[in-house]
Amino acid sequence: MSGTEVAALIAAIAFVILVLVIVIATVMILPKVKVTIEKTNQTIDEAQSILKETNTTIQVLTKDVSVLTHQVEDLLLRSNELLEDVNHKVATIDPLFNAAAELGESVSDLNQSSRNAATKLGAIGTNVAKASVISRLTKNALNFMK
Repeated sequence: MSGTEVAALIAAIAFVILVLVIVIATVMILPKVKVTIEKTNQTIDEAQSILKETNTTIQVLTKDVSVLTHQVEDLLLRSNELLEDVNHKVATIDPLFNAAAELGESVSDLNQSSRNAATKLGAIGTNVAKASVISRLTKNALNFMK
């Protein structure tokens, strides 16, 4: 056997050993890969189930939001009508409040006039009382002089 043949034989044996190592490693890793693939499939199945539930929930929520939107629109329309009615009624009774305010001012003016008149009458009464006292004193003085 020549050197080339020995080298070729060594290379062939090394290649066979390499193939055996790869096959053994693959056989040893294969169960772990299988478990990983099964877990991945379970996770994908669970994700699909969650997505189906999510889609169902979104559909229900979409219907509920549609109903609520309609009800809110009706409520806003009724609120606007009620507000217009209240504004109309307030405008109707506004002159009444103005008249009441004017009446209050008139009563206040009347009270002030009454106070002024009472003050003047009090002053006149005081002056009349003084004049009466002076008149009596004068009369008594005249009677005394006679």
